[in-house]
Amino acid sequence: MRLSLRFILPLALVLAGLAYAVIPLVDTLTLKWFVRDLEIRSRLIANTIEGPLADLLSTESKAKLVQYFHRLTQDERLFAIGFCDRDNKLLYKTQTYPDSIPCSGTATVKPDRTTVLQLPQGAVHVSAVEMQADGRALGRLMLVHDMSWVQRRSSDTKWYLFYLFAVIGAVISLVTVMVAHLSWKGWVSGVQSMLRGEGLLSLLGNHRHAPELQPVAKDLRALIHQLESEKRLRDESQMTWTPLALKRILHDYLAGDEIIILSNREPYIHNWKEDRVEVQVPASGLVTALEPIMRACSGVWIAHGSGSADRDTVDARGHVRVPPERPAYAIRRIWMKAEEETGYYYGFANEGLWPLCHLAHVRPVFRSQDWRHYKEINERFAMAVIEEAKTDNPVVLVQDYHLALAPKIIRDHLANATIITFWHIPWPNSERYAICPWHREILEGLLGSSILGFHTRFHCSNFIDSVDRLLESRIDRDTSTISHGGKLTAVHHYPISIEWPSGPLRAHPSVPDCRTQIRTLHRLKPEHRIALGVERLDYTKGILERFLAVERLLELQPEWIGRFTFIQIAAPSRSIIEQYRRFSEEVRALADRINARFGYTGYQPIVLLVEHHSPADLMTYYRGADCCFVSSLHDGMNLVAKEFVAARDDDQGVLILSQFTGAACELPEALIVNPYHIDQCAAALHLALTMPAVEQRARMRSMRGVVQEFNVYRWAGRMLMDAARMRQRARLIREVGEPDMRVITGGSA
Repeated sequence: MRLSLRFILPLALVLAGLAYAVIPLVDTLTLKWFVRDLEIRSRLIANTIEGPLADLLSTESKAKLVQYFHRLTQDERLFAIGFCDRDNKLLYKTQTYPDSIPCSGTATVKPDRTTVLQLPQGAVHVSAVEMQADGRALGRLMLVHDMSWVQRRSSDTKWYLFYLFAVIGAVISLVTVMVAHLSWKGWVSGVQSMLRGEGLLSLLGNHRHAPELQPVAKDLRALIHQLESEKRLRDESQMTWTPLALKRILHDYLAGDEIIILSNREPYIHNWKEDRVEVQVPASGLVTALEPIMRACSGVWIAHGSGSADRDTVDARGHVRVPPERPAYAIRRIWMKAEEETGYYYGFANEGLWPLCHLAHVRPVFRSQDWRHYKEINERFAMAVIEEAKTDNPVVLVQDYHLALAPKIIRDHLANATIITFWHIPWPNSERYAICPWHREILEGLLGSSILGFHTRFHCSNFIDSVDRLLESRIDRDTSTISHGGKLTAVHHYPISIEWPSGPLRAHPSVPDCRTQIRTLHRLKPEHRIALGVERLDYTKGILERFLAVERLLELQPEWIGRFTFIQIAAPSRSIIEQYRRFSEEVRALADRINARFGYTGYQPIVLLVEHHSPADLMTYYRGADCCFVSSLHDGMNLVAKEFVAARDDDQGVLILSQFTGAACELPEALIVNPYHIDQCAAALHLALTMPAVEQRARMRSMRGVVQEFNVYRWAGRMLMDAARMRQRARLIREVGEPDMRVITGGSA
C-alpha cells in the first residue's frame, strides 16, 4: 500500500497543480468569448431597431416607446433598455433599468463601448450604442444583458474540468496500484518460495546442500514475521476489527501471555429459577468487548458472584467454566457479605465516586465505613489476581471505578505485570475531584496501571491535571505519560463502542414488522409517531429534562397531541440508595402530571416502562421508533446512542443526543442538544418527527459508518496492541539492560 502511495501522491499533486492552473485560464477565456458574443448581439439589436426607434422618437410618444422597449426585453437575456438623448439625459427606460447606470459620457459606460458591471441583482453586460437617422445623431441606446447564464455555464465548465482531472487521476492511480500490487505479490511469492528452500536449492542445483541453508531460512522467517508484526502494530487503522482480529492480536503479539480480567460484573450469572439453575448473560458492552479475548486466550475472569445459584455452581476454588455450552475460560468469583457489598458498591462506589464524577448536581456522600469496605474488597480482588497468576508478568485488565485501588496492589506483588485499567465514567476536573477525602489514595491506586484508559481526551486531561495538582509526579503532556513512584503510566483515550454487526439484529424481524409490533402492543395507529428513551433509572440520564421537553413540544406544537407518544424504557437501578428511590418517584410523578394535562381516554403522551427488557426487546423498540432521545446530563460514552444507530439498517430514524455525552464527539450527525435547554430539546423533537427521509438517510449512513469502523473489538484491540508494545520494550530492557545515561550525556545522571 505504501509503495502504491509513493506513486499516487506525486501524481495527485501534479494533477492538482494542472487543475489549479488550467481551470482559471479556461474560465477567463470562456468569459471573454461570452462578452464578445454579447457585444455582437448588442450591435445587431441596435441595427435592427434603428429605423423603428427613429419613427417612435419622432412621435414623442413615451408610452409607445416604453411599450416597444418592454417587448424587446421579453428576450430572456436582455435585462433592460434605456435611451439617452444627445445631452446625456435618460429619456426612456424599462422598469427593470438600474438607476446605477447613468447616461453621462464620463460615467463608467463610455459611448460605443461595453462593460461588465456587478449589480446587487447580479452581473450585467452594458452596451452604449450611438443611434443615428438620416445622418443625424439621435442619442445612445443603452442595452443591459443579464449575465447569470454566463456564470452558470462557467461554473458548469469548471466542474466538467474538475471531473475530467478526477477521472484521469483515478484511472492512472488504479493502474499504478494494480502494477504495484502485482509486483509486490510476485516479490513476496519469491521470498516465500526461497524460505521453503525452493529458491535456494535451485540456485545451488544440488539438494544435498539444503540442510546447511536451514538456519538461514529460519532466521529469514523470524525476521519477516517480526517486520510484519511491527507494521501491523503501527498501522492499526488498516485492520478490520472482528472477534477473529482480536484472536489474531493475542496470537501474534501476546502469544503465551496470561490474560486476567477484573470487573465487578460477571459475564455469566447463575440464578435459581424454581428448582433449576438458569444462566443469564447481562446486557453489557463490557462483556461483549472482553468475551472474545477470554475465549481466545483461555484466561481467568475475576468478578463478584451475585447470582442466587453462583455458589452452587463453582468448584472448591470458586471457579466455573464458561460458556456453558462450550467452556473456553474460567470465572473466579469473589464473595461479599451483605454489609461489605453495601459499603463497597452502594456506598463508596455509587454514593461517592459516581456523583463525584458526574456533573448532575447530586452531592457525593463519603463515609469512613464505606471507604474501609472499598479498600477491603479491592484488596480481595487484587489478591485473587495474585493467586490466579501463573507467571510474574500477566496481562491484567481492570475495569471501572469499583476497583480503583487494585492496580497498585497488583503492581506491588507482580512488578512485571502489564496492567490495563479502563475508567468507564467521566473524570471530573481537579477542583471537583479534590472533594473526595481519599483522593490521593485513589490516584496512587490508578497509577499502578501500565495503561490507564478513558473515553475521551477531555477526561484524560482532567485526570492528568488532578495528578499534577494533588501528587508529586513527573508528567509528560506530549506523550500523556505520568511517572510516579518510579513507575510509568500511559494515559490514553479509547472510546468504547458496541458489537458490529449487532448480535440480536442478525435474526430480527424487519423494520416495518417492528413498527407494527410496537404500535399494536401500545394500541396506537400505524401512522402514530414514536420517540424512544432507553436507560437505567438514574439521575445522570436526564429523564426529567426529557419529559419536560415532551411537555414543551405539546405546548408549542399542539398538533402532535394524539399523534405522538414518547416511550421511556427505564430499568430499575440501585433502588437501595435513597437518592435513586426519590428520583424514581419524581420521574413517575412528572410522567403522571404530563399525561393528566395532555392525555385523554385511549391516549397518553408518555409511556413509562420501569422494568428490565431483553436485548431482543430493545432491538424491536430501536427499529420501530421514529427517533431516539439520549439526554444524559453527563456521560462517559452512552452506548444506547450507538445501539440505536446499529439497529437502523434501513438508514432511517433520527438520533437526538446530549452534548454532554462522549458519543456526541463521534456522532456529530445526530441532533446535538443541551438537555438543560428545554425549548431547544422540544424544537429538536419536532425537527426529528418532521425530518425528510432523504436527510435521515444521509445522517444515519454517516453515523453507521462510524459505529461500524470504531466498534467494540477495536476498543479492546487498541488497548491490547498498546500493551503488546509495552511488553516488547520491557523484554528488550530485560535483555540488554537500561542505558547508562551518564555515558550518553557525558556527565552524571
